[in-house]
Parts: sequence; structure tokens; C-alpha cells
Amino acid sequence: MVAAVLLAAVLHAAWNSLAKTIDDQLAGFMLLDLTGIVVCLATLLVVAAPAAASRPFIAASACLHVGYKLVLMRSYKLGDLSQVYPLARGVAPLLVAVFAATVIGERLGPWQLAGVVLVSVGLASLALGGRRPARRDRAAIAFALGTGAFIAAYTVTDGIGVRHAGTALGYAAWLFLVDGIPIPAYVLATRRRVAGVALRANWAKGVAAGVLSLVAYGLVLWAQTRGALAAVAALRETSVIVAAAIGTMLLGERFGRLRVVAATLVAAGILLLNLP
Repeated sequence: MVAAVLLAAVLHAAWNSLAKTIDDQLAGFMLLDLTGIVVCLATLLVVAAPAAASRPFIAASACLHVGYKLVLMRSYKLGDLSQVYPLARGVAPLLVAVFAATVIGERLGPWQLAGVVLVSVGLASLALGGRRPARRDRAAIAFALGTGAFIAAYTVTDGIGVRHAGTALGYAAWLFLVDGIPIPAYVLATRRRVAGVALRANWAKGVAAGVLSLVAYGLVLWAQTRGALAAVAALRETSVIVAAAIGTMLLGERFGRLRVVAATLVAAGILLLNLP
């Protein structure tokens, strides 16, 4: 299970790096979603349908995933992968921990409190970078944090829903099929001519990102049926280190070394947050 989640982390960082390099984000996510629809339709022919009890969770998660993608697109338009991705992925478990402590009344132990501190320091380093953020940077940070809120919401929703489904593959196929429809439908209805040019220019990156995204999330859903949700979520977020490294070494983004260190702090904090 651990190996599967770590592989999912690498694949997740990889598809996000591909999405970041597509200039027309909406066209890129349209390609990603169309790829998902094709793969899911084929998958539905050979896997069992998810149990009825899981379908309200699929509907809720599909809405959250669409919101997540829209906010993520804006984040990538405004900011760097090595900043936006670790911020978005790092704030999600922090939100869950704060919610559990303040609303549900769960008490955080010493390791969890240390995890909160590490994640907070890492996120602050990513957001500030040793300087006062410019206006564009502040907008990127705001959208990245909003992305993290969507991630926290759909992670909890899917973690519960997949356990009612009876089949991780069936749940994933239905989820990606439903949440893959809105963005392509919008693009085809409102900007078909412009999108056609962008699709032809970026189809390889978009399709590759779509395949990587499906495999990555499918592995996570499978792992959630085998292990604790918190442990799976924590291991998955090691992708923040991979994304920071990709942004630094392959995309030539600013403040690379600082962001890799900050992302490592975030990943370490997430692991501490989810210790039993």
C-alpha cells in the first residue's frame, strides 16, 4: 500500500507540472477531462458499479472536484508550480487538523502539535519567500489556499464514499466520468473556435496529464480501502517535494532551493500530523 501511495504522489506532481506548462489552462483541463471520460467509459464495461450508498458521495465529490480544478487553473495562471502546488496540498491537512481540534474537540498530541508548527512554517516560507509578496503573488497565494480548501473537502468526501462503494475502481470510474463533463461542455458551448486551436497545440500534454491523473487518484482510492485515511493522505502529500523539485529543476522557477526546503517542511509536518 505504501509503495502505491508514493507512486501516486509522483504521478500527481507530474500531471500538475504538465498542466502548468499549458498556456490555455481551460483547454488543457478540457483535454484532461476528455481523456478521463474515455478511460472511464471503457472501465465501466469491465468493473462493477459502485453501491447505491456511495452515489451521493460521488455527486458531492464531483462538484468539489470541478471547483477544485477551476481554482487550480487560476492558481497556475498567476503563480509558480513550486509555490502554488505545495501551498495547496499543504494547507489541506492543516485545515482538517484545525477543524478537528476546534470544532469536533479532538485533542492534538505533542507530535501533532509539532506537525502543525512545521506545516505552518513551511507554508509561510512558501507564501512569503523571505520577502513581502507582490500583488500578483498575493493573488496566487489566495487561489492556492482556496485550492487547498477544496482538496480537504473532496478528500474527506471520497474517503468516506469509497468505503460505501464496494469497489474502488467502480467508484473512481463513476467519479471521473461525472466530474469530467462540466468543463468540456462549457468550452464547447462558449469558445469552440479558440479551443480548437489550443487543443491541437496541447493535445499530447493534456492526454498525458489525464492518464497520469486517473492512475494517481485511482491508486489513492484503492489505498483508502486498505489503510487509514489519515495515513494515506499524509503519504500522498509527499508529492509537494516532487512538485517543488520539478518546478526548480525542469521549469527554472525562482527561489527554487528555498521552496524545496519549505516543501520538505510541509511534508514532514503532514506526516507528524497523521501519526497515531
